[in-house]
Amino acid sequence: MEFRRITVLSAGLGVPSSSRLLADQLAASAERQLAAAGYAVDIDVVELRDLAVEIANNFVTGYAAPKLAEVIAGVEASDGIIAVSPVFSASYSGLFKSFIDVLDPKSLEGKAVLLGATAGTDRHQMVLDFAMRPLFNYLRTRTANTAVFAGPQDWGNNDDGGSPLSTRIDRAAAEFTALLQGTQPKHKQAALESLPFAELLAGISVRR
Repeated sequence: MEFRRITVLSAGLGVPSSSRLLADQLAASAERQLAAAGYAVDIDVVELRDLAVEIANNFVTGYAAPKLAEVIAGVEASDGIIAVSPVFSASYSGLFKSFIDVLDPKSLEGKAVLLGATAGTDRHQMVLDFAMRPLFNYLRTRTANTAVFAGPQDWGNNDDGGSPLSTRIDRAAAEFTALLQGTQPKHKQAALESLPFAELLAGISVRR
């Protein structure tokens, strides 16, 4: 049985978070469809709000603290990513973009990606195609054609699998599953190299 590893990135700020709820539903549908296709699946859910301080410190110091470094390594080792962000000022959240910025831009190349977004009004649903999709296209990922937006009207009802939101989730997850089948791009392998302390300092000093 082949194995697929998926990292779920939720940039929601609240507890509970609609972004996390959407991310969980996307992950559950993808896991179910991959299992039906004969794949073993490992899903790692990352709440970016728990890493906010470490992400900010990484920009200042150029160093990823152990917890953040572990998450970055997990993203790089994943076959696929489910990325969900709330909408702020007609775009993805600053926390979401900050996490993407601490990654090696080449580490996402070729990875399967499923996009989702949440907001307080349907007027923001174009964020998926005008902000999030261009970002992941720039990073050279393989992004599912269908992305999922969830607004206030999508929550609060008994979602038994027949709602419009469930239909969108299953369609997007099916496309994501198709991207994860067959031969996958090789994972980025981090070079294990011990540098002199002076060189480490020099590398930090040239960061913005």
